[in-house]
Amino acid sequence: MDHRGDPVILLAIETATELVGAAVADERGVRATTWVAGRRRHTEALAPAIEHVCAQSDVEIADLDVVAVDVGPGLFTGLRVGVATAKGLAQGLGVGVIPATSLDVLAAAALEAGTVTPVVAVVDARRAEVFSARYAPTGADRGPVMVDPPRLWRPEDLADQLAAGPEGLLAVGDGARRYAELLERAPGLRVGGPTLGAPTPEALARLALARLAAGQRPVGATGTEPVYLRDADARINWVSRQEVPR
Repeated sequence: MDHRGDPVILLAIETATELVGAAVADERGVRATTWVAGRRRHTEALAPAIEHVCAQSDVEIADLDVVAVDVGPGLFTGLRVGVATAKGLAQGLGVGVIPATSLDVLAAAALEAGTVTPVVAVVDARRAEVFSARYAPTGADRGPVMVDPPRLWRPEDLADQLAAGPEGLLAVGDGARRYAELLERAPGLRVGGPTLGAPTPEALARLALARLAAGQRPVGATGTEPVYLRDADARINWVSRQEVPR
């Protein structure tokens, strides 16, 4: 279904990082949002968050027209929980899904905050690595325009790459804050504050609404999959054990 110009009630599900939450929005904007951070309580926290924002906005689950979900990259458990929940709701309700990456959501939030410089979104991937993508400044109404696609980096390699690129970047995300000292080697690079430290459900909701308004069609539940960019930690540990000489 093409939602351009149509009233729409949207549920946004955010679980890609340690921040987990939900938001309900319509064509007028975000109606309710809630989130908690830390302790990786995605499974326990997500369902109550959805119930809370629906109650706060006087919306029944059956009223939803579309579900937006952060597909990563980020924490494996969080992504599985969020994407599985979005797919289950979409299938049960017969509605579509607007997927967005965690890096897209971070860049969109930076644009909403008024940045006029290029943005590099950096998510902490653990194991001394980060996920990152770079975006051109356009305008909050158009959403971020990706310049460099999502990729897994060692922080020092990302720092070298950014230092060789254009000056005046704004780095956002928990990876940017964790490795700020390294990344600030790049001339004129600034690291965003705590409010741009994680993708939030309200930023995801606004980005999804903007994409619907621009004509993006929701995808089916079966076409929605997490973006991992690397193997799960369990597989990495298993492979490492197999490579140890005996």
